[in-house]
Amino acid sequence: MFLEASKKASLAGAFFVSVFPFLTAHADCPLRHDLPRVDVAHVVDGDTLRLKDGRRVRLIGVNAPERSPERGHRGAASQPYAEAARQRLQALVEASRGRVGLAIGRQGNDRYGRVLAHLYGDDGRNLEARLLAEGLGYRIAVSPDTDLDACHHEAEAAARQAGLGVWRDPLILTPERLVQGGFALVRGRVARVERNRGGLWLELDGPLTLHVDSARVAAFDAQRTAASLVGQRVEARGWVIDRSRRGDARTRSRWVLPLTAPDMLETLP
Repeated sequence: MFLEASKKASLAGAFFVSVFPFLTAHADCPLRHDLPRVDVAHVVDGDTLRLKDGRRVRLIGVNAPERSPERGHRGAASQPYAEAARQRLQALVEASRGRVGLAIGRQGNDRYGRVLAHLYGDDGRNLEARLLAEGLGYRIAVSPDTDLDACHHEAEAAARQAGLGVWRDPLILTPERLVQGGFALVRGRVARVERNRGGLWLELDGPLTLHVDSARVAAFDAQRTAASLVGQRVEARGWVIDRSRRGDARTRSRWVLPLTAPDMLETLP
């Protein structure tokens, strides 16, 4: 779930037509024609679908805007481009005659019991990269399933540069603007770095700490020296947690954003 109230956005089939030439040039993950093909029963949203064998599949590498729930959560509205993402994934599945290539990730399943997997169309192209290249989701990376992170990064960067979809008017927060937990893109300055048995803690100016758990610190250190980040402006993405009701003594910040892979943190000029 992204943060803050949804903005109004006009989404139409013309959007898809306008990005097709751009997409062809930039969504270039390795082709896969060697995968078992599975039948899709239903596309739930822009990053989740159900197979005819009953399994639910969560796409690896992309987090699509949330659709409003059919029941409960009175007043909840779909986030911008949520329906466009669902329709586009549906169209990609239909273009492959309802059957997609399934590459199950190393993690296997998420905490909701969904199969974590990459999906591929009849043409061997990665479906997550196609959604990212059209601006219909945000790139995410969760170790150990980061094999396609480089090409997903390239696909998203192209959409971001062109201002497509969610990047037309991106919601990028500062720590002070956080109001609830959920998926967010946040920018801020690293004020302090601490390393302990719990991992690596990057305290930003304001009520937010970025956390790298101990199991992921080695991968994080391989890309950057944590101490060098002090004073740097960074952009982080991930699922923000509200610590105010937990009495967590490891950080003085109300909000904690766990970094699930090194690429979920980027330094800014």
